Amino acid sequence: QVQLVESGGGLVQAGGSLRLSCAASRSIFSTYTVGWYRQAPGKERELVATITASGITNYADSVKGRLTISRDNAKKTVYLQMNSLKPEDTAAYYCKMGTTWGQGTQVTVSS
Repeated sequence: QVQLVESGGGLVQAGGSLRLSCAASRSIFSTYTVGWYRQAPGKERELVATITASGITNYADSVKGRLTISRDNAKKTVYLQMNSLKPEDTAAYYCKMGTTWGQGTQVTVSS
């Protein structure tokens, strides 16, 4: 069973940047599509971005042009570069591979 560990969250002012990381415990990670999701208090978990094994990316409309997903298979890690952050980006961010979820990392954007 693969394990996923997110890191990189924190508190940032509006307009700032963060880079989230999702590190996998097994190299089989490189063959899977990986997704970043987020869940704000009182809201359902929503898909933010995905990246396939071959590097094809897809984004939610709300983050296009501001967030960039990428992967480094040698490091078994997927990244989410977050620029021009807005208060509405505040949420717990999770990565998912197959049916496995990470534990999440909190992002808080102050106005």
